[in-house]
Amino acid sequence: MQYTDEQIQKILKLKESIIDKMVKHQEELDFLEKNLEILDVVLKGSSFTKASSLPRKIETNQEIKIQEDKPKSIPIKKNNGNEIIANAFVTPKQISIILSEGIGLTDETPPLKSFFIERIIGEMKKIDSADVKNGKIDESSVIDCVIKKNGPSIREIIIKNYRQKERLDEIINTATWSLTRMLENSVK
Repeated sequence: MQYTDEQIQKILKLKESIIDKMVKHQEELDFLEKNLEILDVVLKGSSFTKASSLPRKIETNQEIKIQEDKPKSIPIKKNNGNEIIANAFVTPKQISIILSEGIGLTDETPPLKSFFIERIIGEMKKIDSADVKNGKIDESSVIDCVIKKNGPSIREIIIKNYRQKERLDEIINTATWSLTRMLENSVK
């Protein structure tokens, strides 16, 4: 089908309008996500209850809506600025945290093992293991963490079988905190 120049101009204007709206909404989403992260940090610091376990009003909007073939990308920024230190690529089956170029952290730099892997992922693994014993989930559904390296430096952290939106949020928030602390510890 052939379109007139006028129709093509209208289509281009519509496309530009859609792109502008997408950018505006993405900025708004980024703003809201950042504020949620700040609120989670405040709640974690002031209570013994994990913020991710507190009930939320709008559960239907909290569901994970990620297409299998197109991972959702979440930039991980230093807690005190806008510098992107990694990107998390999220699919329904795994989270792949790829460190930015020039970030030369090793898996020995605290608090990766002591906090992120042993405390956060380890606790999730304990819960999953109990669920396996109770027959709630299959052994192949237990959360797992794999660190891929390029020489001594971490290239990628892969978390498989996170399964829940609350876990995704907790993993992204604690990865942000852990990577920021690791950068601070590596400078000392």
